[in-house]
Amino acid sequence: MAEQWSIQQISKLAGTTSRTLRHYDDIGLLPPSSTGHNGYRYYDQAALVRLQRILLLRELGLRLPQIAEVIERESEEVPALEAHLAWLRQEQDRLERQIASVESTISAMRGGERLMAENMFDGFDHTKYKDEVEQRWGKKAYADSDRWWRSMTAEEKAAWQQRVSDLGRDWIAAAESGIAPESDEAQALAERHVEWLTGIPGTPAAVPGGDVKAYVLGLGEMYVADPRFGANYATSQGGTQGAEFVRDTLRIYAEANL
Repeated sequence: MAEQWSIQQISKLAGTTSRTLRHYDDIGLLPPSSTGHNGYRYYDQAALVRLQRILLLRELGLRLPQIAEVIERESEEVPALEAHLAWLRQEQDRLERQIASVESTISAMRGGERLMAENMFDGFDHTKYKDEVEQRWGKKAYADSDRWWRSMTAEEKAAWQQRVSDLGRDWIAAAESGIAPESDEAQALAERHVEWLTGIPGTPAAVPGGDVKAYVLGLGEMYVADPRFGANYATSQGGTQGAEFVRDTLRIYAEANL
């Protein structure tokens, strides 16, 4: 008999939850290979390969319906995995260059050496959304934010990135905890989020007289509609649950305070 793994074993190996795997089964994305007389779900090697593809596509920010479409369309597993492997290797190269540039900065600072500006940001591409930002909010918006970013020290950039990371982590934890968007805890997160947005030069939220409320409401909708941004708030359940929680919380805050 082919080897099979229980739902508890797979959830532990994959770093997910049994609840998530049951949800994948309920929506037809990852049915178990077999079900025991006690109702327990079991998964064979083919199911494990399918789960690996699901998790890889989630890393790209795709929503579950999109993942289902991709897997259905690209039914040949080996070519699909080879294409994803090529993307992972590109990301690996980019991250390795980032690590090397940060290590070089630390070494230079500890040794009291002159920082080589041309080497400090290898692997960092903050301009990749340039065209989109200019289209949405104008060239001045991008120019102002770009000037602000370039004016920051390496320590300031690291602190800002940590702030973004902490905020995203706290949003996900709140969404997974089941608290209501109108709760005090959730609304405190919304206040932090708006403070963060208004601190970024060039955005409509930072322009004197700008329509902060409309900007915040629009971003909330974009978090749900655009998987690139929604991925920042993806919970263990997948889909847009986390992004929807952020959107709803921001909407309540904006209506009451902006």
